[in-house]
Amino acid sequence: MTEEYEIADLDDAIAAAAFRRLVRHLRQRHDAQNIDLMGLAGFCRNCLADWIRDAGFEGDKAEARALIHGMPFAEWKDKYQTEATSEQLARMEESLKKNGGSH
Repeated sequence: MTEEYEIADLDDAIAAAAFRRLVRHLRQRHDAQNIDLMGLAGFCRNCLADWIRDAGFEGDKAEARALIHGMPFAEWKDKYQTEATSEQLARMEESLKKNGGSH
């Protein structure tokens, strides 16, 4: 018999702890560019900011991004974001097609 695992069954406190760990991890891994995350997994730090707003975070887009990035997005972008190559952009476009219309 195959057991089914539902993410909805995960305790909210455990889910929150895992989410915070993911965000802390991404704050340390500036070498993991948003464009590369999008190309591989179809989401990035900015998506996480959108998702917390969708979940009820009352701040605006800029505040949500600052929360995820650990600083204002413009500052993070100036410090860490590199120019996307045509290959990275193409990989991102292909990856986004797998998202089923959402990010």
